[in-house]
Amino acid sequence: MRDYLKFYIDGQWVDPAAPRTLDVINPATEAVAGRISLGSAADVDRAVKAARRAFDAYSQTSVTSRIALLEALIAEYQKRYADMAAAITEEMGAPAVLAQKSQAAMGLAHLQTALAVLKDYHFEEQRGTTLIRKEPIGVCAFITPWNWPVNQIACKAAPALAVGCTMVLKPSEIAPFSAQIWTEIVHAAGVPAGVFNLVNGDGPTVGSALSAHPEVDMVSFTGSTRAGIEVARNAAPTVKRVHQELGGKSPNIMLPDADLQRAVTAGVRGVMNNSGQSCNAPTRLLVPKARMNEALAIARKAAEATTVGAPDSGATLGPVVSAAQWDKIQTLIGKGLEEGATLVAGGPGRPEGLDKGYYVKPTVLGGVTNEMTVAREEIFGPVLVIIGYDDVDQAVRIANDTPYGLAAYVSGADLEQVRAVARRLRAGQVNINSAPTDLMAPFGGFKQSGNGREWGDHAFGEFLEVKAMLGYAPKAA
Repeated sequence: MRDYLKFYIDGQWVDPAAPRTLDVINPATEAVAGRISLGSAADVDRAVKAARRAFDAYSQTSVTSRIALLEALIAEYQKRYADMAAAITEEMGAPAVLAQKSQAAMGLAHLQTALAVLKDYHFEEQRGTTLIRKEPIGVCAFITPWNWPVNQIACKAAPALAVGCTMVLKPSEIAPFSAQIWTEIVHAAGVPAGVFNLVNGDGPTVGSALSAHPEVDMVSFTGSTRAGIEVARNAAPTVKRVHQELGGKSPNIMLPDADLQRAVTAGVRGVMNNSGQSCNAPTRLLVPKARMNEALAIARKAAEATTVGAPDSGATLGPVVSAAQWDKIQTLIGKGLEEGATLVAGGPGRPEGLDKGYYVKPTVLGGVTNEMTVAREEIFGPVLVIIGYDDVDQAVRIANDTPYGLAAYVSGADLEQVRAVARRLRAGQVNINSAPTDLMAPFGGFKQSGNGREWGDHAFGEFLEVKAMLGYAPKAA
């Protein structure tokens, strides 16, 4: 059992201002896996002030020294890689293979990406007699989720460290173990005191205090659109920068000439990966009505081939993260059936033989229209809805008919048509023909999926202010 009862503030592990603990539940067993302390506004204030004190010196460090720091972080992360993967499995139920090859891997990859970008990044540019200078924004508050826990920590902290910011992290209280190990890595790598701080806690207390704190210059939040709105409201009185990566209900368009066997199978796997708990999952499959029966049969077969079981069993799907999440998913599956969707695979209840743990059947719903609740709301579970369309223009209209705009997917044999459709989709990232992940590609959303971008060089801009120094250079004679 893990007892993580201290916070990391100003380079030291310290007791909370007032003792209050929370049990962390292993979603695969429903047993208590550990405890954390829940912070208060006093803990937040202490951490923010430490970050503020550290900013003056750290913001003036050289690029060379920050390159060396990222290299040290990478080396320490590699030493703790297995520990990180195990923590992620225990806290949020990721299958061991997924935790090792994807979840923990993304934390390391974001550090490596930030290092590569920093080596070639230009913080100054001269235009005539004016110098355009990019400077670290200041103290950053990071509020991160449970579904890809270290991925979301690293894709914020790595670029912020690279450009010279200081920070306070509040990870999800549901999945806090990976943040603890990340912080131990930070300490072992020699990150200067106060540059990185960790305060555990819940959103209404610690998250709100961070968002509202007058000495926080920027807050970066990943989570639900509902919670993102509250973060923005709390931040508004101090006019700090707010970066948000929020929900999604991503369309996956099968064009009329698509290879359905390949593309539908990939689409089902994309939804089921991480038990459907990914904000960019391709959860709305759009298929030509003329090919609907073929698509339903392929989707059924792919869903039924998806194994569900304990994280160490070799199964494809582990549990969802919590009882509350399980209940929400079950309610929405039921709502879909009530509103007229047809059950293609899966359905309500736990999979056979799994009466302990928050396991969900890999579910496919057919006969869905874009007005149904299951097509409008983010389910955040292993549930795919299939929607028919008459022509490509209608497919684009359906795809864009959502309050979200995080990701979209298009498959087809005619690459020019695929590209043309991709240009029309209102989403921050469009995947063409099951392209692999590109960590240099900006990640973020249109509409209620948020604002700002993460990953690669675009992430650097989120943590920089732009200063124009007029008359920096003398006029030519």
